[in-house]
Amino acid sequence: MGAGACVEVVLPGRVEPDGLELRSGAIPVPGAGQVVVGVEATGVSFAEQQMRRGRYYDQPPFPFVPGYDLVGTVLETGEGVAPELAGRRVAALVKVGGWASHVLLDALDLVEVPADLGAAQAEALLLNGVTAWQLLHRKARVRAGQTVLVHGANGGVGSVLVQLAQAAGARVIGTATTRHHDALRAMGVLPIDYRTQDVPARVRELAPGGVDAVFDHVGGPGVVDSWRLLAPGGTLVCYGSAATRDDSGSKQWPVLKLLGRVWLWNGLPNGRRAYFYNVWAGRAVSKTRFRARLRADLAQVFATARRGELVARIGAELPLERVADALRLAESGTVAGKVVLKP
Repeated sequence: MGAGACVEVVLPGRVEPDGLELRSGAIPVPGAGQVVVGVEATGVSFAEQQMRRGRYYDQPPFPFVPGYDLVGTVLETGEGVAPELAGRRVAALVKVGGWASHVLLDALDLVEVPADLGAAQAEALLLNGVTAWQLLHRKARVRAGQTVLVHGANGGVGSVLVQLAQAAGARVIGTATTRHHDALRAMGVLPIDYRTQDVPARVRELAPGGVDAVFDHVGGPGVVDSWRLLAPGGTLVCYGSAATRDDSGSKQWPVLKLLGRVWLWNGLPNGRRAYFYNVWAGRAVSKTRFRARLRADLAQVFATARRGELVARIGAELPLERVADALRLAESGTVAGKVVLKP
């Protein structure tokens, strides 16, 4: 795997982290409208944890290269791409393919990264940041003075959600294991231990009239409690099914069940709303609109970070060759923030 080679991580099937394979090949050549990006940072998201179990809703057939998002430098441009793009640091959402040293991308899918943000910082704010921004501002439309509940407040998306909600002037209640409570309190969060405490009862103590928004990545039976904890006019945003990560059977059923609940709840005459969020929503209808929204929202995230209102929470940084260790660490629940891989 010497100089001039592209190194990538292959997920061959349903395997433990040690079953991931490193593969070396030729660096791709860009075609019309494409660029080659030298990856500087990519991340371990919950999606990869589901993918290695065959549990992600629309993952491709095995084998494939995982990696949901990436930050890197444009190394080569193809026909029809502005040559001055070469040398610029960019970010991209890819869903799969990011765990590699070199990635071939459509130039239109790139988002420029501010020069004063490091690659690992930008990576920690990429998928997590745009997800949190859209959950908060496009779905729940949280306003100053409101109270919100963030499940998994120490996690990748959760830690960004907490900070963006506070920047918007909201009061934040967050669930996490006890080891993360001191850090959450230091951030101004009211923490609840979901393992040892009665979460609904504790939330009702802290917010007797209910909360204005709940952000739930867990799914499963607990999502019913999330709905019931809403104040009149409140919003529930579901954005995952972490509770079913280790289940067997259909990988589509947990998502379809959530969608069914959302549909039924939105038919009730109580003024509350529920959404199932997918970062890729709308892309199939209009790539142009999807790309514009992604750029606009990510620009807001980066601007919030540059103002000091949002800190990129990096749980760990490991070289790509230690991807098995990185995946185990991300799955352990012991880190706060994003686990970043650096090819």
